[in-house]
Amino acid sequence: MTLHETAASTNQLAAQAAVADSIVVADHQTAGRGRLDRSWDTPAGTALTFSAVVDPGLADHDWPLLPLAVALAVADGVRRAAEVPVELKWPNDLLLRSPDGHEHKVAGILLERVPSAADPSHPLAVIGIGINVGLRSEDLPVQTATSLAIAGSGASRTEVFAGVVPALATVLDALRSGPGAVLERYRTECSTIGREVTVHLPDGEELTGTATGLDRNGRLLVGGRAVGAGDVVHVRPA
Repeated sequence: MTLHETAASTNQLAAQAAVADSIVVADHQTAGRGRLDRSWDTPAGTALTFSAVVDPGLADHDWPLLPLAVALAVADGVRRAAEVPVELKWPNDLLLRSPDGHEHKVAGILLERVPSAADPSHPLAVIGIGINVGLRSEDLPVQTATSLAIAGSGASRTEVFAGVVPALATVLDALRSGPGAVLERYRTECSTIGREVTVHLPDGEELTGTATGLDRNGRLLVGGRAVGAGDVVHVRPA
């Protein structure tokens, strides 16, 4: 594990090294990225930001399940360390409900596929994880965000890290052994499924309907149509 006091992006550093089973942690990440290159920044000392490089050991057709498996793992680790009722929003956001019932994002995940430094023909996954741990209400970048502290948890960043890392190893082992079982578990825990949603697509199209489930590749089924994470700008309650 490599710890940086300040880093622009832990994913960038991890991808540059591209060494399996390595972890890059930043006490303060200044140019974090989310899905579709959205910026992700928090005040120093308030968030857990790290990237893990893993060899998924998956066939190419099972790689789309990796973000779902990682979301399950992060949720497991956060629940264990912080004792909060985290929910999963497809494809890989973690949410907490406020007392008034509204959902707020507490963690995000960014996965990138990179060639291994040891064997460029062999792909590795860089898993970037950002969890809002100690942010106060006045620190939140947007009103739809929250933190473990705001939810009433006193867990530290170190405790959350110690919960998430072994959970990640456990779920990835399960994914290698049986992708179908991990996908089925995600189906049962994903709060998006069964809800009326509006899917915003890159070309401006909006698809509204009931999210009825996931297909074999982890794509969300909305109104009889399958949409992949890479094809979606936003998925929001209708």
